Amino acid sequence: MKRREFISLFGGAAAAWPLAAPAQQASKLATIGLIGPNVETVDRPRIAAFARRLGELGWVDGRNVRVEYRAADGIFERAGEFAAEFVRMKVDVIVTGGDAQVLAVKRAAPGTPMVFAAAGDPVGNGLVASLARPGGNITGVSVDAGLEIWGKRFQLLREVIPTISKVGILALRQNPERAAALHAAEEAGIPVVGPSLIDRGIEVEYRRYFAVISQEGADALFVDGSPEHITKRELIVELAAKYRVPAIYPFRSFVEAGGLMAYGSDLAEIFRQAARSIDKILQGSNPGDIPYYQPTKFELVINLSGARAIGLAVPPFVLARADDLIE
Repeated sequence: MKRREFISLFGGAAAAWPLAAPAQQASKLATIGLIGPNVETVDRPRIAAFARRLGELGWVDGRNVRVEYRAADGIFERAGEFAAEFVRMKVDVIVTGGDAQVLAVKRAAPGTPMVFAAAGDPVGNGLVASLARPGGNITGVSVDAGLEIWGKRFQLLREVIPTISKVGILALRQNPERAAALHAAEEAGIPVVGPSLIDRGIEVEYRRYFAVISQEGADALFVDGSPEHITKRELIVELAAKYRVPAIYPFRSFVEAGGLMAYGSDLAEIFRQAARSIDKILQGSNPGDIPYYQPTKFELVINLSGARAIGLAVPPFVLARADDLIE
């Protein structure tokens, strides 16, 4: 993304906020290295929320902080390359999200303070020692509640489709969420069909995956929260409709693209919380001493048009529990 476009997006959200008094020399701008999937689409609202919260805390891009944005476009190796670039730039903190992307950044920038927004299970993935005291140079915000949220997703989809007999799990190989999804499927007593794995998140893989699960009789689909999937969400939704496979997604951006339903964290709130951790780091706190934040509220979003497109009638009692209905 061009710098002037980012300034417009970032500045428009934050510039109106009065400056607080962070411990920052006027002659030197603090630098935040931000790695996202794609700012032109799904990243835009969360970056605006991130910028607004930073502004409330007294950090305004171009005044006392500089935010360097890089779009990995769903390619986790690129996230590692950008992290190495940020190390050479000597940024004060790196921010990114998505498990595979997070792991690539950690490998590439082991000594730089980091805030991981939208990572799954940070303790189980070996990112931090504990949520209360992460240790090292890492803190962040999780988007997942482990097995509990995957169990809830299975419950919701089963309420919509009581006759589910086989499911597909669309997961990136590098994303540890797959293990939680498989465990939840086993607990629900639903066989998993298909390969369950995407290696690089390219179009041919998705097309092959949907063809296989359709042949093997999957009557429902669960999608993990990998950035690769987010950048390809329109393709995934298109293929789910083509093969008439009802799917539940981790984020509302899939539903806004036409997908059936999503149950997960509000990513804008995740990035607002990440801004809070960044504020503490820029004021001198050790990332490892800042508790990892876990959301307590998850939203259910349903696309009624998406349901009609695959001939599905969502029961009224499920609609009544939805936080948002999209026509």
